[in-house]
Parts: sequence; structure tokens; C-alpha cells
Amino acid sequence: MTQAKVEPKLYSFDEFISWYPENSAVRYELHDGVIIEMPKPKGKHSNLTGSLIEQLLIIIRQSGSGGIWTIPRESIVKPKREKSGYEPDIIVLNKEALGAEPRWESESIIQNPDSVKLIVEVVSTNWRDDYYDKLRDYEEMGIEEYWILDYAALGARKFIGNPKQPTIFVCNLVDGEYQMTTFTGNTTIVSPTFPQFNLTAQQIFDLAS
Repeated sequence: MTQAKVEPKLYSFDEFISWYPENSAVRYELHDGVIIEMPKPKGKHSNLTGSLIEQLLIIIRQSGSGGIWTIPRESIVKPKREKSGYEPDIIVLNKEALGAEPRWESESIIQNPDSVKLIVEVVSTNWRDDYYDKLRDYEEMGIEEYWILDYAALGARKFIGNPKQPTIFVCNLVDGEYQMTTFTGNTTIVSPTFPQFNLTAQQIFDLAS
């Protein structure tokens, strides 16, 4: 007797938020209706994320934006796709725009691109999410700047070359589309949002050590 295949339940964004366990030690995202347990940042990934947050906070304070821009510990970005929701590795928010976010105070949900100055994703084994799904959805939302940090050279060769090499992509929104600039080795990162940022790609990768 052939057993019928049971399709997994697909969740809407609101169902996902209602389901999300409080004080969870595990991060989850919603990808096209499917709840995905995200790999917990460990070792180099965790070092890189934490150290880059410190660098960005220094620049924010030095630029005089310390009272306006903030990097929250947790937030969930709701793209235009109803069945998706992402928790970025790093997100820089404009506190002056958060008043227009109806779900920020109660649920830490961001859905207005004006609230976001920068999103950074540090590439893990699920690298396709960062290079395809999130790039597409952040672009469609109108997020002005998106960084992909592929410190372990996990992405496809069509992105990071052959042989593969650690690469940073700075994606800037130009006329509604991301213009992607590649940074490797001793090339200094150029960021429209953070023009004071003067670290090279290699110096950022070294933060993972």
C-alpha cells in the first residue's frame, strides 16, 4: 500500500510570529512559508559578527549619529512576500523612523525600508539564502544598502571566482536595483551609508580570528 505524501504546513508571516517561541535560544526564519531553524553563529562567524558590530558602533558615535542610529540585538524583517521573514546578522536602524513601524514596540518587526540604514548577512552553509532570496527580497523592499560577508568563501564560483576567495559584496540600491560591488584582499570597503568606514576586506575577515 502506497503511503500518501504529507505536504509540510506552510505558514503566513503572522502565523510564524505567533508560533515563534519566546526567549528562544534558537533563531528561526520563514522562507516561502517554511519555518527554518537557522544555524547558530559559532566561532569565527560569531567573532566576525560581534566585532563588526563594535566597529560600526564606533563609526556611528564618531559621525554624530549615535542618538539616531542603533543596532538592536534582535529584529525580524518582513519583506513584501507574505510568507517570508528574516532575522539579519546585523541591522542598523534609524530610530527617527521607528515611530512609523506599527509592530516594532510589541514584536520587533521591521517592514518599512526607511527604518533601515544597513543590513549585513554573514554567509553560512545556507549561502544561497543570502545570495538569492535575501538579496531579492531586500532589493524589492527598498533597503538602501546590503552587505554579504562571505569570509569562508562558501558561495558559488560565479559570485566569488574560481578559485574561490573570501569576498564582501556591498549592494547599493540604484533606481530600484542593487548595484553590487566586490571587495577582496586589501581593497578598502566603500559604503555610501558609512563613508568613514576605512577597513579593508581582509581586515574585516581578520575580525573572525
